[in-house]
Amino acid sequence: ARSDEGVGRRPRRRKRGCAGGARTGAGGALEQPVKRGAPAAPPYREAKTMEAPPVTMMPVTGGTINMMEYLLQGSVLDQSLESLLHRLRGLCDNMEPETFLDHEMVFLLKGQQASPFVLRARRSMDKTGTPWHLRYLGQPEMGDKNRHALVRNCVDIATSENLTDFLVEMGFRMDHEFVTKGHVFRKGIMKIVVYKIFRILVPGNTDSIEPLSLSYLVELSIVAPAGQDVVSDDMRNFAEQLKPLVHLEKIDPKRLM
Repeated sequence: ARSDEGVGRRPRRRKRGCAGGARTGAGGALEQPVKRGAPAAPPYREAKTMEAPPVTMMPVTGGTINMMEYLLQGSVLDQSLESLLHRLRGLCDNMEPETFLDHEMVFLLKGQQASPFVLRARRSMDKTGTPWHLRYLGQPEMGDKNRHALVRNCVDIATSENLTDFLVEMGFRMDHEFVTKGHVFRKGIMKIVVYKIFRILVPGNTDSIEPLSLSYLVELSIVAPAGQDVVSDDMRNFAEQLKPLVHLEKIDPKRLM
């Protein structure tokens, strides 16, 4: 007769819902089944959600916005122009000077401040395909007697051809316009511009012009970061070599108004 030992006992049930025979431990975490002869696997850990750091908006600073223009100005009569150009060819860098013919428009934006905000739009009339230029000139700093040149903030950027339409949409209005024609020389970082200003007789018609005077303006300038006042010494030394053909001086524009 065979033994009936174990009859009447309920067989053990495997817990459902746990793949691979996994069982739940303390706290409801899943635990892997442990195989004999193999080390126990670490329990599953609850995944943590990574939070993105907050985005801080900072103003854009730097670039050419803090550039200063150091400037000396003078004039020469028409009959002395060729002598001055000959002198400049000998003093400046060994390259042929550039010529230019530009149309410049001055735009004003009047607000609550006493003086209007002034921007200058300039385009080349003799070089096709060149961009327009937008220029801002700050108030001149005339107080420091140790500076041998006028100093003012300067921003000059190239723009698309719809610059004037953009300025009008911004609320600017054109105050006056003129044509400039002349020569550009370079000596290191110094730029020497000799040009004549022409009055536009019919607004918007750059073919109808006449000379504003019987002389040429001469400008010696350097654009450098703020605080580089030592460049004015080099400008003064160069200006001395142009005498007596032209006397370049530190001129306050307010005195001409």
